[in-house]
Amino acid sequence: MINAVLVFNNNGQPRLTKFYTQLDTSVQQRLISEIFTLVANRPNSSCNFLPLPPLLAGSSTTPSPTAQHNDTPSLVTYRHYATLYFIIISTSTESPLALLDLIQVYVEALDRLFENVCELDLIFNFETLHATLAEMIVGGVVVETGLERVVEGVKSQGRVAKRPTGDSGVGSLGRLGALGREGIWVGR
Repeated sequence: MINAVLVFNNNGQPRLTKFYTQLDTSVQQRLISEIFTLVANRPNSSCNFLPLPPLLAGSSTTPSPTAQHNDTPSLVTYRHYATLYFIIISTSTESPLALLDLIQVYVEALDRLFENVCELDLIFNFETLHATLAEMIVGGVVVETGLERVVEGVKSQGRVAKRPTGDSGVGSLGRLGALGREGIWVGR
């Protein structure tokens, strides 16, 4: 089960926070700060998986703290594209590699919806960001990973805002940094 999806910029400002399990607002805010600090301080050569920070591990909403449940969050999976970090907090029942693929599909869907998405698109069109996520994840369960079906589902809702013409490209992520100038993968 997916417990949360977070998107941050390089300065630690949240661009999307979607929690599928209930947490107090103060715990959510501390968790957001702690996870960004952990992820941002990792070297580029590190893997994209982290154990869950103690903050969330200690604040489980289960009635008995000694009981071990499959829906207890335990893993942080992330991907860094250009100026954004895409982060998923999940249980041990989710495959970390499948979560990396889920992040990739999410980024590609946003790129198709916004035609070269940039961070400003995410700020000013947050409803498209949420609608895209809702096409893929419902209640913490992945329901769709087909790129074309996700994009068509969001378009059919009429949730895609049109960008004004004459975009200077400032802040453009150009496919969110998926390919560098030489066509080399630069995401981690």
